[in-house]
Amino acid sequence: MVQVPVKIKRLLLDSGLVSEEHWNHAKSQGPNILENLLESGGLEPRVLIEAMSRSSNVPPVDLERVKPDSSAVEYVTQEACFENRILPLTINGEVLTLAVCDPFDVLLLDDLRRRTGCEVRQMVTDPLTMSKALESVFQTGRKQVDDLLDSVTNLGDIEVKEQADDQGQDDLAHATADGDDAPAVKLANLVLLRALRDKASDIHIEPTDSEMYIRFRVDGRMRLIMTPPKGLLNALISRLKILAQLDIAERFKPQDGKFQIKYEGRQIDFRLSILPVVGGEKAVMRILDAGNLALKLETMGYEPKALSDIRRAIDSPYGMMLITGPTGSGKSTTLYSCVQEVATPEINVTTVEDPVEYRMQGINQVPVNPKRGLTFAGALRSILRQDPDVVLVGEIRDTETAEIAVKAALTGHLVLSTLHTNDAASTITRLVDMGIDPFMVSSSLLCIGAQRLGRKLCESCRVPIEVPEKELLNVGYLPDEIPGMQLFGPGPQGCPRCNAGYKGRFAILETLFLEDSIKRMVVEGRNVLDIKKEAIAQGMISLRRAALLNAKRGRTSLQEVLRVTIGDD
Repeated sequence: MVQVPVKIKRLLLDSGLVSEEHWNHAKSQGPNILENLLESGGLEPRVLIEAMSRSSNVPPVDLERVKPDSSAVEYVTQEACFENRILPLTINGEVLTLAVCDPFDVLLLDDLRRRTGCEVRQMVTDPLTMSKALESVFQTGRKQVDDLLDSVTNLGDIEVKEQADDQGQDDLAHATADGDDAPAVKLANLVLLRALRDKASDIHIEPTDSEMYIRFRVDGRMRLIMTPPKGLLNALISRLKILAQLDIAERFKPQDGKFQIKYEGRQIDFRLSILPVVGGEKAVMRILDAGNLALKLETMGYEPKALSDIRRAIDSPYGMMLITGPTGSGKSTTLYSCVQEVATPEINVTTVEDPVEYRMQGINQVPVNPKRGLTFAGALRSILRQDPDVVLVGEIRDTETAEIAVKAALTGHLVLSTLHTNDAASTITRLVDMGIDPFMVSSSLLCIGAQRLGRKLCESCRVPIEVPEKELLNVGYLPDEIPGMQLFGPGPQGCPRCNAGYKGRFAILETLFLEDSIKRMVVEGRNVLDIKKEAIAQGMISLRRAALLNAKRGRTSLQEVLRVTIGDD
């Protein structure tokens, strides 16, 4: 039963917008008194909204023209939205803007602040418009998907294929007995196509007890895209398993596979991971689109010092360069760009990867396969007998691989690889902790790069912001940089061209080139802080500093700088 707030009732009666007779008549028609008044014509939506807005000092919103941001909708559950007649509209930093039907409910406001951890900003609308908006947003799983499946009878610009074996591809048009008209086949194609058009890096298909959510990771942040009927889950997961040649009968063990599709004339790889969870099986797909690779180092957006250090390292005839950072920080893209720089007909380049993420012409790429006994260390030993000039090791995971990589770097090979550490300086101690002799580390290492990915501000809707001088000094800006400096932040509403004020990502890189003084410090066993201080004294631009420089240029926001980097202290 929907209870009409006393304040709204008194507002309507005292202002003469609704007579006592009309009120009682609407009450006799059912518990939804306000909706009954609106539907019968006894009260116009515009008049109700204006009255509530004026009395509560809360601005109105037209939900027929405003489209809620999917990233904001994720902050409040569907049940809470329907129960409280609210709808999240935008999320900007820690400010959540939502539409409400009762702007006088301060208890609800306090509860939402506590649940979301955000400052809540209200905009008022009427119950009828709210009902339509809630149905449009949350029933989109059934309504939108049914409409889309009916309309998407032929995805002419996407051809789904699978990796039949290591020799080639097979068309999957007839790989399922259900045929291309099956809803699960259409839905799978639709999800893949939408992800490619949205430039997503990952697709998440997540079941609950009663719902199924499909979310994309775009520019590093998760977005709710649709909520298809839960009844399609098993068929959808089975379709993906068929594409990746997994066991569709196995539903209680994790499975991993891969498949490939043809889109806009190029081949795109998908890595599929299936995990049993409460409510069914969850699927996550990593999208590996070689068309998105910026294979020119100068287009990566590095600081001149960092770009110079990388070029100096890859121009060396032997030695080792490591790129470090968390998963999803663009390490592989940087290494591929380096390989592309050095790959010529006169150079033999061989890679060992788990898995091979992007295929490159003229490069010998070896996929690790532990099930068949082919590990990083084993593959690396074999590669060194193949007369390589440049060796790319996808990741140094253990002491054995690290030892072979170091020895390869000392015996006339240029070795490129990745490692999981927080910054460039800590990579040195990590190698020593793995059992590599400090003298071997100092002799083999040429350059270490630590990388992060930051979101770029949308140039169409970014807005100038004012930041107190004390705060600018605290985050790392120098006193002589602050006068006249203009910083920008995301627009409060975003725009159709971006995702909540951001569009695309860029690389933030710090590079530590091992000069003689740093090599001596490594051999002496000096700590990370001493090494980092010496590197900065020699001109190293730290991650925080590189991010601050990009914020100063208007490329990103100060909030994004603080999100992806830590202070140099």
